[in-house]
Amino acid sequence: MPENAEPPQPAAEAEPPASTPTPSEPSAEPSTAPKVRNLDAHALRGLAHPLRIRLLAALRHNGPATASQLAEQLGESSGATSYHLRQLAAHGFVEDAPEHGKGRERWWRASHEGTSFDETMTHDADPATRSAAEVFLHEIATIHAQEMNTWLGTSHTWSTEWRRGADLSDFTLRLTADQAHELIHKMHDLINSYRDLGPAEETETVRFHTHVFPRTSD
Repeated sequence: MPENAEPPQPAAEAEPPASTPTPSEPSAEPSTAPKVRNLDAHALRGLAHPLRIRLLAALRHNGPATASQLAEQLGESSGATSYHLRQLAAHGFVEDAPEHGKGRERWWRASHEGTSFDETMTHDADPATRSAAEVFLHEIATIHAQEMNTWLGTSHTWSTEWRRGADLSDFTLRLTADQAHELIHKMHDLINSYRDLGPAEETETVRFHTHVFPRTSD
């Protein structure tokens, strides 16, 4: 699942790794888990709006910003971004970033690095919760598709090294539900192990999408 919809991570180790890993060698110890917001039904209903999901993603990916800056990034009016930022703040997803402000300018930052979604809300007894879960998941899927299309349309502007470092693959396995669950968490643990790599030149922000779902045999 995406950065803004990831499952709970294991607790961080009390002791740091014995040595600093190199960029080609992830830490053998579990990385410090990202700060994740666990969604309950009330929080989900507060987040489940396409613009709110995109505002939160923009703040997580790009750092603190004003409503006007976010409006320009997302092609929205500053009135709309300001309103939905206040709604996100009311539900604890964003907060003021006063160290960035000047005068009356109001800056916002994400309160968490990721979001944990409980799939049981997709079949909750409350139809409002089920509807919010559908909006949330479909918007995440749309964002994934848009990010991939952007990469495909701009990959020619990147170096050979970065084109080689990108991936577009899919796999078909025969697994039990428990095995699929185990594999998901192993993948997430491996990705998180790269969070604590030592400083390196020429780093870029890299996005990973993981999609795991069963399908009936043809």
